[in-house]
Amino acid sequence: MLKAYEAYLMLERGLAENTRIGYIHDVKRLLEWLAPMGVSSEQADTSHLAAFLTDLHDMGIATRSQARMVSGIKSYYHYLVAEGVRTDDPSALLDTPSAGRKLPEVLSIDEVDAMFAAIDMGSDTGQRNRAIMEMLYGSGLRVSELCTLERRRVFFDEEYLVVSGKGAKERMVPMSADAVEQTRLYLDQRLHQGPDAKPGEEGYLFLNRRGRHLTRVMVFYIVRDLAEAAGIRRSVSPHTLRHSFATHLLEGGANLRAIQQMLGHESIGTTQIYLHLDNVRLREEILLHHPRNMRGV
Repeated sequence: MLKAYEAYLMLERGLAENTRIGYIHDVKRLLEWLAPMGVSSEQADTSHLAAFLTDLHDMGIATRSQARMVSGIKSYYHYLVAEGVRTDDPSALLDTPSAGRKLPEVLSIDEVDAMFAAIDMGSDTGQRNRAIMEMLYGSGLRVSELCTLERRRVFFDEEYLVVSGKGAKERMVPMSADAVEQTRLYLDQRLHQGPDAKPGEEGYLFLNRRGRHLTRVMVFYIVRDLAEAAGIRRSVSPHTLRHSFATHLLEGGANLRAIQQMLGHESIGTTQIYLHLDNVRLREEILLHHPRNMRGV
C-alpha cells in the first residue's frame, strides 16, 4: 500500500521529492505507532489519529513537524478513500497545529555586497561561485532549482531562464545583466579550462571540480563560507539570499504579484510574508530614528 501511495504522490500529485519522502516517513511512523495495538491504517479511527498526534506533542516534536505530519496523514487517507480502501476519512477532523509565522532572515544590501566582494576570483571556482551568487540573489532561485538548472534552459540573449520548481512546475525567471555576463564568463572558462562533464552530467549548468552537477549541500557550503569571509556572524544559507532578493525587490517598489511569480509561489499568501517583514523593518527604523524615541530627547 505504501509503495502504491508513493507512486500516487509522484505520478498523480507531482510532489517534490523531499515532500514525498516526508509524507512516506510520516505514514510509516503512524503505522509503527498503531502496530502494537493490532490496528491497521484501514482500521484506525479519528481517536487513534488524535492520540498519535498527542503523543508527538508530548515527545516535544516541533509544531512545524507536527503540522507536516498532519498534512502527510491527511494525504494518505485521502488516497485510501479515493482508491476505495476506505469509505470514510478519519483524518478529516484533525486540526493542523499552528506554528505561527516566522519572519525569514534577511541580509542588508551592504552584507550582500560584502559576500560578492569576498569571492576569490583568482581561484578555480571563483567565476563559478560568482555566477551562482548572481543566480541566487539576482533571480531568487531555490537551491534545488539552481542545482538542477540545465544549460539549454538559460536564454542569454533574452535574459531569462526556465526552472522546474516545486511540484515540477516550470516558470520563466528574469536574469539580471550581471547574471548573464557572469554566467557567460563561467561557461567560457569551463569550455577552455574545464572541468569536463562526466557522462550524463553534460546538460547541467553548474559543475563541481569532478565534473558532476552541484548538490544542495555543496551550494550551502559555498554560501556559508562566503558569509563567513564577509564577516557576517549570522547563519546564512542559499535561502537567505532568496529571502533577501524578495525583500529588496519589495523595498525598491516591486509589485507583490510580480515577486510571487518570480519566486514561484502558488499562493499570494506565501509571498505576503515579505510585507510583514517590510513592516517590521519600517517599525525598527521609526523606533531608531524618530526624535521622540531617541535617547536624550
